Parts: sequence; structure tokens; C-alpha cells
Amino acid sequence: MARPRSFDRDHVLHAAERQFRTSGYNGTSVDDISAATGLGRGSLYAAFDGKHGVLLEAMAGYFARLAQGPRKMLDGPDEGALERLHQYLLRAVHGVPLAADVPPASDRAGTACFAAKMALEIGASDAEVKRLANECFSVVRAAVADCVRAAQRNGDIDPDADPDDLAYLLLTVIRGSDVLGAYGHGPDRLTSIAESAFALLPRPRQT
Repeated sequence: MARPRSFDRDHVLHAAERQFRTSGYNGTSVDDISAATGLGRGSLYAAFDGKHGVLLEAMAGYFARLAQGPRKMLDGPDEGALERLHQYLLRAVHGVPLAADVPPASDRAGTACFAAKMALEIGASDAEVKRLANECFSVVRAAVADCVRAAQRNGDIDPDADPDDLAYLLLTVIRGSDVLGAYGHGPDRLTSIAESAFALLPRPRQT
């Protein structure tokens, strides 16, 4: 019996993620995934049990990367928390980077949040996609809320403001920017949105 061809599983999942981000789940066929990854249909079914299996593993890998990125950018001493939050907003509205081992996206739609895209397309009917998407949103919200708390401790944000409410507000702005960016709004507009959202953060009351 012939031995199955070996492959880099992470690279295959990163390439499949890029394809799903570009074309959506329903707009991506097994042949599209095969072309994007270089893995034959038979190998895809053997390794991942078809398109849905590829999606779930790609989302799990995306979540693992996402769990590290925002936390790394937002963690640090209280003194610099507000500026870290500012820089994170400016960077985040321009999309979520693809993995380093796949070609860059050709347009802004290709850098939209993978979890958000799949949640909107099939999350209502796919419990596992919904769960993974919620985990992705939660890890970003938690990292942002912790940074808000650090800024509050440093006296840069109103201590009476609810960190979780502010985190949800900023997460909504970031994910909304994905939609606007995907439909043709350019970097200047997205940067203006980020700056406006940052300006809305409540500052301490003057005494």
C-alpha cells in the first residue's frame, strides 16, 4: 500500500484560512482548498474529513494565534496602557494579519476577522463555528478590558467606567471596520474611525 504524502498541517490550515477569508465558506469548494493548499482531494478528506473539518481546524488554529496577538500588544505596565490601547486600535482596524507562511491578501476583505466572517455566514446554523467564534471574540475582549483597567489604575481613563463595556464598544468598532474596509473604505477613513473611537474613551473627571 502506498504511503500517504506528508504535508505541513499548519501551512495547509493557514492557506485554507486565507481561502475561506477571501471566498467565504459557501463560496469555497474542496477543489478551491486543494488548489490553495496543494493537497489533493483524497488527502484533504483523509486528513480533515472534508471541507467542514478543514474549517474547524483552521478556526482553532486562528484562535490560537489570536489568543497571543492582542495580549502581547496590550500587556505591559500601567503607565503605557492608554497608548498601547491607542496603537492597538490603529492597527486592528486595518485587519487581522494572515499567517506569515501564506501570501498577503489582495484586498481588505481578505484580512477581515476570520471568526467574524464565519460566524456571520454560518454561525447561526453551526454550533461549533459559533462556539469557536465566541471564543475568539472573548479573548480579544478580555485583553482590551485588562488594558482599560491598567489605564484606569494609571489615572488615564475614568475609574467609574465599566472596562467590559468599553472593551465591547472597541471590539464592535474594530469588527465594524472589517465590514467598511471590505466594501471599499480606505485606510484614511478606517484610521479616522479608530481615532474617533479612541477619543470617546472617558477620561477622569477634573476636580
